[in-house]
Amino acid sequence: MRIGFALPQIGTIAGPDAVTRVARRAEELGFHSVWVLDRLLYPLNPRAPYPVGDGSLPLQYKRVLDPVETLTFAAARTERIAVGTSVLNLPWYNPVLLARRLATLDVLSGGRLRLGLGGKRADDFVSALKAIWTTDPVEIEGTSFRVAKSFIGLKPVQKPHPPIYMAAFTPGAMNRTAREANGWFPVGIPLSAVGQMFGELKAMAQRAGRDPKSLELLVRGNIEFTASAPSKERADFTGNPDQIAGDIETTKKLGASEFVCDVQFSPDVETVDDILVKMEQIQKMAK
Repeated sequence: MRIGFALPQIGTIAGPDAVTRVARRAEELGFHSVWVLDRLLYPLNPRAPYPVGDGSLPLQYKRVLDPVETLTFAAARTERIAVGTSVLNLPWYNPVLLARRLATLDVLSGGRLRLGLGGKRADDFVSALKAIWTTDPVEIEGTSFRVAKSFIGLKPVQKPHPPIYMAAFTPGAMNRTAREANGWFPVGIPLSAVGQMFGELKAMAQRAGRDPKSLELLVRGNIEFTASAPSKERADFTGNPDQIAGDIETTKKLGASEFVCDVQFSPDVETVDDILVKMEQIQKMAK
């Protein structure tokens, strides 16, 4: 199982020094990838509870670096480590402009981009990205956008395109993942449900004429360390080191290709040095 690590992208510690130190140390320690999230606003009166924890938004979301620019910066300061999005919220973007930004990142990083996507409009959006990245001239007629027949010559280094992982849990989104994606990147789904859902997803892929073995499972864990063991009803990847190590082992047993860990939300993380200590701790847990 590959191990990825979230860059310090949120809150007051997010900045060039923090991103550089974490990205370089992750590469030195042999992590496979570094990742960013996508958060635009901190609403004062959210319409729905946050899907993790007690339902309230983390205060760190009041200040967030842009995901694509952060990855581009990190790629420029590293040599080998993959850079990924976990996950981009598609309704916020224009597909043609995003295709160019992501292709630029893949070119400048030497083919290191990994792409996690989520949100509405995904059918049209993913089809548009693939068309722009694999054909020339390209002509697109979507439900909310149109591209007249044009040359868009900038293509990603990776062929036919960077790997695409989709966050999905509704039947329609799961079917889309089975048809279009390289893997499934569930967000906010308990580990106890992931195994069965991934099995259903592979069955969908087989019905769609794809090899189910070609689908990867990526699991994201927002890790929160506590000094003592919380109750049996604790959330996944929260608790003392032994409990978190157990969750990582469960992730391996589920057949995950990659585990992406994020320690930015842990209450005992306040500085970049804290993040680096947790990184080394997680590396030992995941061996």
